Amino acid sequence: MPFRPLYGHHAVRARLRAAAGDGRLPASLLFQGLRGVGKQRLALWLGQYLLCERATTERLPDPCGTCQHCRYAERGVHPDLHWFFPRPRFKDKDPDVEDVKADLGEAIAERLAADGLYAPPPGTEGLYVAVMRALIRMAANRPAMAKGVVFVVGDAERMVTQEGADQSANAFLKLLEEPPPGVTLILTTSEPGALLPTIKSRVVSVRVPTLPRADMEAFLADAAVARQLSRAPHEELLARAGGAPGVLFAGDGTAAAFANARVLLEAALAPRTPDGTVVRIKAAAKQGVAGARGSYSDTLDALTHVLHARVQQLVKAGHESDARRTASVMTLVEATKTKVQHNVSPNLLTASLLQAMHRALVP
Repeated sequence: MPFRPLYGHHAVRARLRAAAGDGRLPASLLFQGLRGVGKQRLALWLGQYLLCERATTERLPDPCGTCQHCRYAERGVHPDLHWFFPRPRFKDKDPDVEDVKADLGEAIAERLAADGLYAPPPGTEGLYVAVMRALIRMAANRPAMAKGVVFVVGDAERMVTQEGADQSANAFLKLLEEPPPGVTLILTTSEPGALLPTIKSRVVSVRVPTLPRADMEAFLADAAVARQLSRAPHEELLARAGGAPGVLFAGDGTAAAFANARVLLEAALAPRTPDGTVVRIKAAAKQGVAGARGSYSDTLDALTHVLHARVQQLVKAGHESDARRTASVMTLVEATKTKVQHNVSPNLLTASLLQAMHRALVP
């Protein structure tokens, strides 16, 4: 199964392919941008472009997709396109290169089997020293079948350089500063501030922006994407992503937060009747009685997105007065978010918030 198509980033792609065609592309790059905007997919696109038999010489807008290099790259099995990303720590402190390649190969196959729509790695996974040592060893080898070798290192801020491995860290910095001929290193990060200054000083940064609405619409129309997200309203998905499609696959926690946020909005819109009051009381009670941080904060963040999506829908339908009322309650949600920072009860906070939202939303 091939990688998901790359949506958007047309301006960045144009700059990258122009630099590649002119021989001006830096050997060490850092793609930085919000989590979920598609930095690693863009890096893999660039890797395929550099290895393609025709792309750079014929100034094609994209890899040709038909040569042997493209066919291998699109299936994640090209021997000269290496994709590194956070993985569990090896039990063996010094695994050999083949063990590392096998582990990454299995992980890439899992991502492909999920249609390329995967959640970010958990916090327990990282780019551990043993894996970075393997990368350094691989970079010293000659290309297996292409004219060069490309290494994509996703979530580079998760690089672990401790464990008394100064020699390994220094070797990687040396590799970034002076890659062997034909080697291209593409790091990606959502947290550039968490990268070591010594790494940032050795790479050329490329900002990867969020996707505009037209590109997000194209992404959501993708058959595999539509299958996975069919239960959520379209406008909510757009608001929730904020131009970063990967956010929509961040895991069960995010989905639960949005589902909870929709319950709160429905409760606030319930009629001014005893039954409506009961709905609001039950919705507030489900928010828990302590520990206002964590999942409750996620719910409030999701509620802001849900309200924004509702405003968009109401404006499109010509209900401007309802749209204004909905927009006005966003300030109530923001005020509640500030109270979450204190030791307060989520159910009491929610009861107050729902009452205020109800007064504003239901004439």
